[in-house]
Amino acid sequence: MSSVAMPAPKRHHIHWSRMVVYGVMIIFLLFFLLPVYLLLITSFKSFDQVSLSRMWELPTGFSLESFDRAWNGGEGVIGMRGSFWNSVQLVVPATVISCILGSLNGYVLSKWRFPGSETLFTLILFGMFIPYQSVLVPLVEVLREIRLYATIPGLILVHVVYGIPITTLIFRNYYATVPNELVEAGKIDGADFFHIYRHVMLPLSAPGFVVVAIWQFTSIWNEFLFGLIITNDPQLRPVTVALQNLSGSQFTQWNVQMAGALMVALPPLLVYIFLGKYFLRGLLAGSLKG
Repeated sequence: MSSVAMPAPKRHHIHWSRMVVYGVMIIFLLFFLLPVYLLLITSFKSFDQVSLSRMWELPTGFSLESFDRAWNGGEGVIGMRGSFWNSVQLVVPATVISCILGSLNGYVLSKWRFPGSETLFTLILFGMFIPYQSVLVPLVEVLREIRLYATIPGLILVHVVYGIPITTLIFRNYYATVPNELVEAGKIDGADFFHIYRHVMLPLSAPGFVVVAIWQFTSIWNEFLFGLIITNDPQLRPVTVALQNLSGSQFTQWNVQMAGALMVALPPLLVYIFLGKYFLRGLLAGSLKG
């Protein structure tokens, strides 16, 4: 009777190179999280606990006083509540209009090409490389002429115009991945330009809209220069300008400043948390064919 040889147990080799890579990545992760840690612990401290010598220490008690002062204001501090809602009134319509215009531009430049369309697309892309500072004076003059200076609709118009290049680029690349046969079939069935857009392209555009919406929402929410220059009325300024004003003129209440920064960062953070997976999916879909 022959004996059956048992297989030798597998040895689990330790991949030291991988361990080193993970160790380095963890060190970098902790390094990049240090500002977030400092932001969180400082925002929950009372003012008498804030000092350079105790900046890395945890707060001795849980306090939301700094959040209340950053939101509602107080002694030496102008609250951000009104400015926060100004930013909401600015960001939502500007993002929606940017998505619609970018989608139509991308549709035309990818599926209804005409002589000079490539040149026009290149000229549109130049808009991404124009520094904000170089157009401030003519921009203010134009807004004065059309009576939109120092208004939220004026800010919406500026952000929509500045968003056209990037939204057009994203949608054009995304629609380039849609087979031309779908558009040709629509033409054979007698569908016109808008009918094909509405019934063929629009149902396929959800990933592109998510990418553009996240991009525009984050860019407009975090923008500072246009909000400072175009809205000279403190009652109309967006939240990023109000956050800068929290610093005060005599001394800075760092716990209030950190609490304000945390509240300002919260909306874009929530957008990325809930729509982040669609953002990556949309970017990858548009990168397959340009």
